[in-house]
Amino acid sequence: MKRTLGVLMDPISSINTSKDSTFAMLLEAQARNWQILYFEQSDLSLRDNQVIANCAELHVRDNSSDWFSLQHKAIRPLASMDAILMRKDPPFNMQYIYSTYLLELSGSLVINHPQALRDYNEKLATAWFPQCCAPFMVGADMQGLKDFIDQQKDVIVKPLDGMGGASIFRTSENDPNRNVILEILTEHGSNPIMAQRYIPEISDGDKRILIVNGEAIPYALARIPQGKEHRGNLAAGGTGTGVELSKRDLWICQQLGPELKKRGILFAGIDVIGDYLTEINITSPTCIRELDKIYGLNISARLFDAIEENLSE
Repeated sequence: MKRTLGVLMDPISSINTSKDSTFAMLLEAQARNWQILYFEQSDLSLRDNQVIANCAELHVRDNSSDWFSLQHKAIRPLASMDAILMRKDPPFNMQYIYSTYLLELSGSLVINHPQALRDYNEKLATAWFPQCCAPFMVGADMQGLKDFIDQQKDVIVKPLDGMGGASIFRTSENDPNRNVILEILTEHGSNPIMAQRYIPEISDGDKRILIVNGEAIPYALARIPQGKEHRGNLAAGGTGTGVELSKRDLWICQQLGPELKKRGILFAGIDVIGDYLTEINITSPTCIRELDKIYGLNISARLFDAIEENLSE
């Protein structure tokens, strides 16, 4: 029997198909003869105790100038879908949270699990694995943050809800701009942020490692800062190169894998700099397309193997 996949994402008309991981997933679903139903956050509703969405049937093509077509738009219950990909990019705001409530009420298999999406802040989630992390602090207390910077000497500070390298600063005990950076990020001591000891191995790249159903893909995309930039994010101008996972990388993945799987996180992208875990990305992790191209992989196939395994249980 033909299976049905719902996909909640940003407008498909605006994606970059050469880099979009959701697009890779959709190509794999279509190759497996799944029916794909596309909708956005504003299409979700709860009516008569049933979660519904105004969906369109989606067909995709691996063609950078003509990659999709939509047809047969209609109201459909989410319970009729075998699985749903929650691939809405941040911001992680109240609209996003409301969407997770509705998805959880649907009764369908949602990747990743809506409760995990709400509970697992991508910066703070690293605190569950302190053995994998460099020294860090989370808080809004200005003096506490200054003391931490004085202690660690060289520090990265960033908001808890950012993505793509936005609002990430490097500061130090002697930085004349330190106070104003903290004032801006904490909104004068009212909003908690994360401070992490600077890891000089960023010069070798911020490695994005993909974990599927608790198991690591054996290669990472090292996003290397350019010039004097301290951020490796591709959105901030970094360049990506493929690297094989080190023994330490694999050890970190082994620490995380069982817990991610337990929480219903079938697809995660963790960030590792040097020997240290820095983030656990579960909202809409990327880098499938890049790693598939470099190493001749099909990471989405591993994901759909896991989805189909979950559905058959």
